[in-house]
Amino acid sequence: MALFTLQDISVAYNKQNILKDFHLEIEKGQLVSLLGPSGCGKTTTLRLIAGFLQANQGKFLFKDKDYTKVPVNKRNFGFVFQNYALFPHLSIFDNIAFGLRLRKVSKSEIEKRVLNVLEIVNLAGFEKRFPSELSGGQKQRVAIARALVIEPDILLFDEPLSNLDANLRVNMRVEIRRIQQELGITTVYVSHDQEECFSISDQVAIMNKGVIEQLSDPATIYKYPKTKFVADFIGFKNFIEFDKRVDHENHIELSKSGQVFVIHKDDKMQNSSGKTGAIRPDNLVIQDKESTKQAPENSLSGRIKVVTYLGRSYQYDIETAIGDFTVNKEMLRPYRTGQEIVLEIPKDQMVLVD
Repeated sequence: MALFTLQDISVAYNKQNILKDFHLEIEKGQLVSLLGPSGCGKTTTLRLIAGFLQANQGKFLFKDKDYTKVPVNKRNFGFVFQNYALFPHLSIFDNIAFGLRLRKVSKSEIEKRVLNVLEIVNLAGFEKRFPSELSGGQKQRVAIARALVIEPDILLFDEPLSNLDANLRVNMRVEIRRIQQELGITTVYVSHDQEECFSISDQVAIMNKGVIEQLSDPATIYKYPKTKFVADFIGFKNFIEFDKRVDHENHIELSKSGQVFVIHKDDKMQNSSGKTGAIRPDNLVIQDKESTKQAPENSLSGRIKVVTYLGRSYQYDIETAIGDFTVNKEMLRPYRTGQEIVLEIPKDQMVLVD
């Protein structure tokens, strides 16, 4: 049963819809990420849950109670901001204790809870320091501690790692997941970073123009995107608009410009009736045409248009009779621009999207 539900929510600014008939259910103890490009509505959704803004239509239900018009100070939700939002003139102890003092919590209870939450975020002994004495990662831990110390029903993160360098982001996302699992706290996490969301989430909602295009566990989204938008967003850069699709018991037959391709039929693809094939650049197989004695199944001839060095691999833009493809391949001696090649689409690597 869902801990809270956003039910047919609509939000508009200056007559422009940000969310339209939006629906989201989150179960107790889950970490759910809202992922999508700028302007897709993910931060608006988070602010709606927090109570910072009101919906034009729809309901927000929390523990089966209508929270739609409950003011932000009456919602026991913890919010971790992108820019930390720490008070520079207050010690770390006083920054964390701020919310408890507003709630008139006793002095002894404040001390107990602040010291305990500092242990949870691995900042024990930092209570007398000031924000200017901390690194970016330590400041973010203080912001998390301040949100946790009020013992919130829900923890909300608004792109909390965007101001940190790459290595620190990796360490902090591990810490956030550790803390969330240790406390079992229901969490909604907003980011535009796919790897960040996939690494820490139980469920990911891919958003586009105010709607959720797919909500599932990270592994399912990564391998089986439902729509072309989702596929493109998570790295499926090659798309084929097939002319015809014929479903068989164990495989699907697809044709494009007279050329026939066969892919394995998977249970998770059977819900899609689409004729658009999607495949990642890393999953295409490329071979030198001169050394290929017999063309493999699901292959077509092509010519290399552009070669780009990526560090670990080379990226090739390839021209074929049914369109251009992007392929990544690790190799010591790269193919040349203009070289004739054979491109193979493995049967188990292409998915069909709506």
